[in-house]
Amino acid sequence: MALIECKFYSEVLGLSTSMTVILPQKTTTQIGMSNVTRGKLHPTLYLLHGLSDDDSIWLRRTSIERYVAEMGIAVVMPQVHRSFYTDMAEGGKYWTFISEELPALARSFFPLSPKREDNFVAGLSMGGYGAIKLGLRKPEVFSAAASLSGALDMAHHFMNWDDPTAKTKEYEQIFGKEDITGTQEDLLWLLKERDRSKGPKPALYQCCGTEDFLYADNQIFREACQGTSLSLTYEEGPGSHEWGYWDTKIRDVLNWLPLGK
Repeated sequence: MALIECKFYSEVLGLSTSMTVILPQKTTTQIGMSNVTRGKLHPTLYLLHGLSDDDSIWLRRTSIERYVAEMGIAVVMPQVHRSFYTDMAEGGKYWTFISEELPALARSFFPLSPKREDNFVAGLSMGGYGAIKLGLRKPEVFSAAASLSGALDMAHHFMNWDDPTAKTKEYEQIFGKEDITGTQEDLLWLLKERDRSKGPKPALYQCCGTEDFLYADNQIFREACQGTSLSLTYEEGPGSHEWGYWDTKIRDVLNWLPLGK
């Protein structure tokens, strides 16, 4: 595998930012590794970070590079700060960045496949929200979307911080002062809209630990999804909001990805 720490300029954000990228590399003499490739243009997993992290976190807290070595897929891990993958009311246009500019730039820099069937997105916590939003709003781009311990009911739930004033201020900076229920930022509403649509529908994966503070959010999303025609793979079990759980479950996500042979 090749590991690239990519610094670049975003026209959408108006600033320099970064992404961490894993690229397949076929090897025959690397001890302890069986690296493969699938062709000249690589299938790609966009892997999203949570609220307090950055583009390096999946590499630092899990063995994602080793897990994908035998799969022949690229992994693109972008930096979006505390944006909830949203065009912020007071801040950067991170939804436009993640859904439009980043894939185009990544494909201009690296040999990544543009085909829908070769593009997937996954994330944890805030990144789970972002991944499902990308899957539901951009199903022509992503064939599969996975949430690990995702914040999936943002219309009615925000982080339970000790200082409610700070909580409200940051929420308003991200989403604005108006209720986001029934908008493009509401995953439950997006589920219904995608269900009614005649367009493509992404395969969805969802997991959450039963001791996670976002477990109730995940139950609500699961029940909402069961009332639609979308395909959902759901898993739960013992676990909390921590990296031991996500390191285990990202392997399940990788095994679930609908990779062509």
